[in-house]
Formats: sequence, structure tokens, C-alpha cells
Amino acid sequence: MKRVVLAFGTRPEATKMAPVYLALKEVPGINPLVLLTGQHREQLRQALSLFGIQEDRNLDVMQERQTLPDLAARILPQAARALKEMGADYVLVHGDTLTTFAVAWAAFLEGIPVGHVEAGLRSGNLKEPFPEEANRRLTDVLTDLDFAPTPLAKENLLKEGKREEGILVTGQTGVDAVLLAAKLGKLPEGLPPGPYVTVTMHRRENWPILAELARALKRVAEAFPSLTFVYPVHLNPVVREAVFPVLKGVENFVLLDPLEYGPMAALIRESLLLVTDSGGLQEEGAALGVPVVVLRNVTERPEGLKAGILKLAGTDPEGVYRTVKALLESPEALARMRKAKNPYGDGKAGQRVAKGVAWRLGLGPRPEDWRP
Repeated sequence: MKRVVLAFGTRPEATKMAPVYLALKEVPGINPLVLLTGQHREQLRQALSLFGIQEDRNLDVMQERQTLPDLAARILPQAARALKEMGADYVLVHGDTLTTFAVAWAAFLEGIPVGHVEAGLRSGNLKEPFPEEANRRLTDVLTDLDFAPTPLAKENLLKEGKREEGILVTGQTGVDAVLLAAKLGKLPEGLPPGPYVTVTMHRRENWPILAELARALKRVAEAFPSLTFVYPVHLNPVVREAVFPVLKGVENFVLLDPLEYGPMAALIRESLLLVTDSGGLQEEGAALGVPVVVLRNVTERPEGLKAGILKLAGTDPEGVYRTVKALLESPEALARMRKAKNPYGDGKAGQRVAKGVAWRLGLGPRPEDWRP
């Protein structure tokens, strides 16, 4: 029995790896195990509980106001030790967090092959998103197998010199997860009536301007009193200290603690518009047919821009105000975005990743690439 360790540390990683874990459980000859670093705590366990998944090992590295170098220094040796003790034959990491790179590096140093789920996304700017763009690139240097969510992601990897035989286009596992969660999830209790505009802002590169962005969205909310703006605020104190003084008390702006994955998926499903600086929410909004305004200057998910379901607003507060206000003033523009084709997956990505791992371990044939 081959032991495949799925290693992750944040809620977005957990939700996107859940379909992979469930698919691996169905593959004869594979025993999937879960190694958590614990970058997130309660949010991480809540996400896993929705899918009925339990951890096998937790490094529990989270500390209040931790720095990135300190976090990396804790993950690397602990992950290396845990992978050896768990008897890992293969390791899967996901996306672009510090856990992704640190665990991939630990596995590489221990001589354990690594597969990267959601490989090949690129913004082209190491500072945006920071440090995620670097984490992705550094991880892909170490990998044995790259699971690219789209053909464009595969092209990015080929341009960087990766061998085609080691790249599989699978679709985005986050699509698998959000489609299921949207069916299971219910709106948060006590939420005022819609229509809803869902907001999330937490990216590290946006920290210096979070208050200004919040003021821009406050102006939008005041211009549309019939809409309910819902903002599940990240637990990071830097984020909360920036946005609460600006938005608390705005009559149609509801500030919540972070939602469990099911209610969050339900909220997105019921939203008129999603305004976010998140990476994964760009794909989740697209998968559920909800228009997305992206609070970034660049995105590593340009397929959604091309399809027309995403709109890049930048990070200038005045530009954000104008972009969001213009969309809410135009039902026609929102309708066009809703009709755009989702370029990120068909809900079967987890199965393709599992088949790819089985192939790499000599337990099955190489799967075909997904073509949108």
C-alpha cells in the first residue's frame, strides 16, 4: 500500500485538496494521509469537517503576528520529520502558501517525490501577490509532477523548462469543492435580506491601503442603500484594525467573523457581485456564475478575465470605487458576466489528480489532459 501524504495549512488549501483526498481513497493500492501545518486553526478544521476528513498529523505552527521567515523556519524541519515518520511514498502540496513551498522543500530534501496541485499559475510579478507568486515558482522547481488547472498554466510551466510528460491538465479542484459546498451550505443565520454584495480583503500586499479600500467600498454601499454588503473579515489583527474603524456602523455593511466553507459558498451563490483580493474566490465566483471584481493590479488567473467573468479593478481606491459602482449601476453588464463560460474546471479535477498520482506510482495508466 502506497502512502500519499497531502500536506496543507490553510482553509483554502483544505477545501481544494478535499476532492483529491476523497478521490485517492477510491484508488486501490493507495492510502491517503493528511498532514496539517496549522497556518490556520479553527478555519482549517471546519473546512475538513464539511467533507468528513480527519487529520493524521498536525504541526500546529500558528503563532500570533508571526513573521514569514519565522513561519518557514518552523515548518521546514517539522515537516521533514513528519513525512519520514508517516512513511510517505509521495507528497502532494497545493497552490501558493508558505506551507506549499516549505513542505515541498522538506520532501525534496528527504528524497520524497512531490506533486503540485494547482501548478503553473503566474502573475509575472514577484511582488503581487506576495509572497504567493514566489512560493508557486519555487515549488515548481522541486516537483516530480505538476497538476496544472488550465492549459495556460501548462504553457507557463513549459516556458519555464518543465517537461511535458510531467504536467497534467486537470481543471481546478476548487471548482469540485465549491460546487459541492454550494449545494450543502446554507446562508449565515441572522443575515439581513439581499441582494448581496460579498466582500473579502486580506492580501498582504494590500495591507498598507486596506483602510483606503474600505473607505471606497463604504462610499459604494452608501450609494446603494437597497443592497446588503457582507464582509467576512479575516482574523489577522492587521486586517481587522484597518477595516473595522471604517466600516463598523455603516447601515448596510455587515461585518462577520470568517465563515465556515459551506455558508461562505452559499453566500457567494446568492450574491449579485463578489469583490475580493483573494485568488481562490476568483475561481469559486466563476464556478458559481457570480461576477467578480478583483482588487489587484495583476492576477495569476487571467482565464477569467478573458472569459469575462472577472474584472480587474486595481488597488487605487478611487478606481475601485468607480469600477464597483459602474457594475452595480449596470444590470446588463452584470448579466453578461454571469453568462460567461467558467474556464476553471468541470468538477472532476480531484479524480484526475488521483489518477495522475496512481500513474506515477505505477498503479494505473496516464490520464488524459482536461480541455475546457
